[in-house]
Order: sequence, then C-alpha cells, then structure tokens
Amino acid sequence: MRQEPEFFGETELDLVYIAKKLRESLPVEEAFTTAGIDFAIELDTYSGGLIFRSERTGVFFYVLPEKVEAAKEILRGLRLKPHDL
Repeated sequence: MRQEPEFFGETELDLVYIAKKLRESLPVEEAFTTAGIDFAIELDTYSGGLIFRSERTGVFFYVLPEKVEAAKEILRGLRLKPHDL
C-alpha cells in the first residue's frame, strides 16, 4: 500500500523501480498494493537518452529492505526491469 515517507520513520528504503511514464507507474502501484507491500513514491529526475542525453522526470518506487525481493518478483511478473544499483 502506498505510504508517505514518514510512515517508515528512520528506516532506510530501497529503490526498486523507476517508472519513466505515469502509465507505467499505475500497474506497479496496483500490484504492490494487491500484494500487501508498503511502498513510497517520489518524483525525481534521471538521465535518459543514448545519443541526446537529457534530464527527465520519473516516479521512483521505494520499499523496505525485507520486501525488495518480493517487489522485484512482482516487477518481473509485470515484465518490467527492477532497478539495480
């Protein structure tokens, strides 16, 4: 379920996915909610483009460290590539 960052207190959250478009973020939000995974989102910028690099805005999904693998499995089930550092 989507939560405000304050919900997680001092716990460090892990980035699991960057949705580049709003229509990409909605199925992720729905799937995490259905699976009972608490998550936070943040709008932020990322670099995109191969030849013409530019700053773009995306929806960043964060989960608790113990939920990272479950969240990544959900993303793979949606045929999306989880974020890996």
